[in-house]
Amino acid sequence: MRGACLCGEVEFSVSGLLPDIYQCHCSLCRRVTGSTANAAMIVPDKNFKWERGQEKITSYVKESGYRSDFCSKCGSPVPNPLQGRNEYWIPVGLFEDHVGLEVGAHLYVGSKASWESISSDGVQYQETPGLERLLNVLQKNLVRK
Repeated sequence: MRGACLCGEVEFSVSGLLPDIYQCHCSLCRRVTGSTANAAMIVPDKNFKWERGQEKITSYVKESGYRSDFCSKCGSPVPNPLQGRNEYWIPVGLFEDHVGLEVGAHLYVGSKASWESISSDGVQYQETPGLERLLNVLQKNLVRK
């Protein structure tokens, strides 16, 4: 499955079995997306490949460790490696094809926007269940792409 930023300068591909996606409803994710939530997946680095444009990526890191990588030309959020792990975080809105992807979890529903209504399936967490538990939940229904 292939993905790209808005201007197409940054492209990547993902192969193998794909986990469910998650939506994070925290205030940081609302700010970085300008929307109600951030929709993403986490895949092993062996299933991730940069196709082009890595040199166009700029990173912003808060003191808390929150990291946002984005295309320096169009500003789209782009995949980034998880610190200290062999996995990539991928914003799923960048994929050309969304067939077979489903929401497996909602994070930080306790701090969602007052005007947001969560309508999709998936386990809801008031905050975060922690990365290992989240990965276990998201890998229950792996989909081949």
